[in-house]
Amino acid sequence: MSVDGEKIGAIGQGLLILICAMEGDAPEQTGKLAAKISKLRIFKDEAGKMNRSLADIGGSALVVSQFTLAADTSRGNRPGFSTAAPPEQGRALYEQFARDLAALGIPVETGSFGADMQVSLINSGPVTIWMDDQS
Repeated sequence: MSVDGEKIGAIGQGLLILICAMEGDAPEQTGKLAAKISKLRIFKDEAGKMNRSLADIGGSALVVSQFTLAADTSRGNRPGFSTAAPPEQGRALYEQFARDLAALGIPVETGSFGADMQVSLINSGPVTIWMDDQS
């Protein structure tokens, strides 16, 4: 991942986590979500079954703030983002989530909040999962 041509984060095997803080989200939700993600059995075991977690494989996480996940496309052709948390709250929740994940022993790299980042991904599988604090 880079900003203005400067590399700011990279991981090997693991997860790219795009995180969006929504209006009304609270700090206590970040720990629950971090714990769930660290234990999700989505990596293949020796038999080729999705049976191993990020913690099991010794994987890392690249955590990127992505407010555009809050896009409301229900009216017209221009998405609205009014359900995303305000920037100060979004930054605090994003940073707390990264700290919570790291506290679980997962190596974490982060993006630059609010920056125009170029993120590269090699999606093995591919496996893409939408989660929220209700998942």
